[in-house]
Amino acid sequence: MSVLETRNIVKTYPGTIALNDVSVSFESGKVHALVGKNGSGKSTLVKIFSGAIEPTRGEILIDGVRMNFSDPRDAFAKGIATVYQELSLVPGLTVAENILIGRLPMRGRFVDWKKTFAIADELLKEMNVDIPPDEVVYNLSVWQCQMVEIVKAMSFRPKVLQLDEPTSALAQHEIQALFKMIRELKKKDVVIIYVTHRLHELWQIADTCTVLRDGCLIGTIPMQEATHKDIIKMMFGDVEIHTRPHDLKVEDDVVLEVKDLTRKNKFENISFRLKKGEILGIAGMLGSGRTELLKSIFGADPFDSGEIYINGQRIFSPSPVKMKKAGLALTSEDRKHEGLNQIASIKDNLCIASLDLIAKGAFIQKHRENEFAQRQVNELNIKVSDIRDSVSSLSGGNQQKVVVGNWLNTNPKVIFFDEPSRGIDVKAKQQIFQIIWEQSRKGVSSIMVSSELEELLEVCHRILIMREGRIVGEIKPEEVKIEELYSLCMGGEKN
Repeated sequence: MSVLETRNIVKTYPGTIALNDVSVSFESGKVHALVGKNGSGKSTLVKIFSGAIEPTRGEILIDGVRMNFSDPRDAFAKGIATVYQELSLVPGLTVAENILIGRLPMRGRFVDWKKTFAIADELLKEMNVDIPPDEVVYNLSVWQCQMVEIVKAMSFRPKVLQLDEPTSALAQHEIQALFKMIRELKKKDVVIIYVTHRLHELWQIADTCTVLRDGCLIGTIPMQEATHKDIIKMMFGDVEIHTRPHDLKVEDDVVLEVKDLTRKNKFENISFRLKKGEILGIAGMLGSGRTELLKSIFGADPFDSGEIYINGQRIFSPSPVKMKKAGLALTSEDRKHEGLNQIASIKDNLCIASLDLIAKGAFIQKHRENEFAQRQVNELNIKVSDIRDSVSSLSGGNQQKVVVGNWLNTNPKVIFFDEPSRGIDVKAKQQIFQIIWEQSRKGVSSIMVSSELEELLEVCHRILIMREGRIVGEIKPEEVKIEELYSLCMGGEKN
């Protein structure tokens, strides 16, 4: 039996303690869930095990032998394999080439393709994976790619296998196929560390659950003894939630209605109404379909069936241009790649969505552009020295304000906020929330998605619970506690 162990691991960054004196051990032949809210330190611990970062101090031991990893290749050579959420397969190569990349069997100066496919086929069969070794990875589904990644990692005969959010992009039947594979891995006497936000999965696949909170080890509990309430209490402790201002009024007018919206393998039969001035939250874990839903309503992604109404008028074949004209705005969760043009100026980024209001014919009116940009800088209190500076020069919080300001310049009636506080500090978060509240006072409605469920309780009038592509419930923030909301999102029941 192998054992992976840490002793007094500390990892510090300037102004932050990511891990604080963590001592924990993991036995082989078991699936060890590693959980904690965002910022708990679990990703840091995984990266330390994988050799991606070095601890500030402390020890890592495998079978009692102290390990020092200089880089991921070193950790890999010493028996620790990691399969990350962002898969690393080469789409244009076959399954066999991806599994054996960097170590293809040769015959003289040429690849021995017959032996390559034979070895890969044997490895796939050993793991009970029914995928042809000569299939091009580009043609595989996400869950098949996930399995190929695991076969590739296991082909090195590691002592430790780390799985980082392996089910976040998978449908339910795909998850069950992956779980079947993981159960086979247990028989190979491997230490399996399973990182997930989906706590309802733990009782299906994990033997133990280790919880980190604010960089500290809270404890490890056997799954057969654990309840949802136990784990959520370990994850969050006693959390004080602030509430939205009392002067935000929701009017009776329905500004957006969605009826039975469905997109295959993403979400199914979604129906809800949004009223004027209302702030509606959508709560759910990674992979629940929240972002995909917002994008489909906005017209950025297609949907298979269903209806969308804005102010009572049905919108056929929605597109971002059509939805913007109808009064919708979408601030993307991926600020860096989808929300901003990083090489453009602050002014340009504040005016991209409102060019039709700024331009006269084919030409931009510079005085109008300056006016639009400066208005948002002033109203949103964006800290800039010059609006002509590159937007990449701003802090994360100020970049997020630019994303919001860009859409406010279109005079929207409904704004979708997808992870509006991701990657920004506490003060900037509160400023973003104040912007959402101020828009509510002006009669602008909002839909807010956040992985930090505490934020939804703080900001929203009403919250829809989304799980595995379906809306499974609706709650009012004043009627639930944070641990209940997490439990609902993860498959538990309301107390």
